Amino acid sequence: MEALAVRLSGLDPYVDGAIRIVAFYDTLMRRRVDLPALARASAGLAECVAGIRLHGTGRMIRVSPHGTEVSTPQSPASTTAPITLDDEEIGTVWLERPGSPGPLDEVLLDRLAIAAAAAVERYGPARTTMADPALVELAISAGSDEAARARALRLLGFAPDLPVHVVAVRSRLPLDRIGGLICPARPVKAAPLADVGVLLAATVDPARFPADVHAGIGAAGSPDRSWRQARTALRFTTAREPIVRHTDLGALALLAEIPRDAARDNADVAAIARIAGNADDMEVLDAYCATGSLRRAADLLHLHHSSVARRVEQIARTLDIELTGPTGLTRARLALTLWRLHNA
Repeated sequence: MEALAVRLSGLDPYVDGAIRIVAFYDTLMRRRVDLPALARASAGLAECVAGIRLHGTGRMIRVSPHGTEVSTPQSPASTTAPITLDDEEIGTVWLERPGSPGPLDEVLLDRLAIAAAAAVERYGPARTTMADPALVELAISAGSDEAARARALRLLGFAPDLPVHVVAVRSRLPLDRIGGLICPARPVKAAPLADVGVLLAATVDPARFPADVHAGIGAAGSPDRSWRQARTALRFTTAREPIVRHTDLGALALLAEIPRDAARDNADVAAIARIAGNADDMEVLDAYCATGSLRRAADLLHLHHSSVARRVEQIARTLDIELTGPTGLTRARLALTLWRLHNA
């Protein structure tokens, strides 16, 4: 290989320069230098300001050709390149060269980006959002021992004293995008697991979930318990309430433990199943159960009060439940919830 490099360098000065740059960064990586050292070496090699920025932490390093950090306002970048790790862009490197870019600037930045990704992976948890599904499963599995769970969390970037919420997600949106939205400034990791997306996050802001996402949020604590809670909460989500915290369920969470056969054998649940094919009836029943008021249900459905009253009366006859009384309304709410839990 060295003989080939010598022959190529003799044929083309550009190839000679590119080979020297590759060798330069190979040496830096073998010496396991950190990001500031990479920036200093790059600025000296390029003879202009070199910069490195990491998206996840907001950290930025700008170094002059003399090896000192630059505090002056950033000049327009003459050349940039993304830093990628595990197929995710985690940052950017650039040169601030006055005038036109140098002929080897792209080669230099390409190698700098590779070296920066290696440094991030080596000296700290990878700032990527997507994670190895096997590692995430090890962290949340009830069958993992505490030592294995702690090691998995450490490899994922969670400190031992950091609280971890587990979120179960159903969405067509990329998991890394959702994770970045709900936990923008703290550690968050995402991975698909069977037919459910899993997010591990230090904090969760329910208001930041994008539209068309259904998510169940477990309480902070042991990740295996939080995962069980998250899956349960996800089963309670609806189009009207797509984000559910397990802590908000209270005693309702016990409904998820009722066996499927026992729920289906219940007369009230069986009655809900009989009208389930009528989307309009289900929508009216859902609105009425959610509000407990004919007028508020009418406002929610954008229908006239008398129209909703007639339809609720018809549904009540079909269900054989007196929906206008408190006991009947409670029965309908519980039956509707149980039907959803086993037919979602």
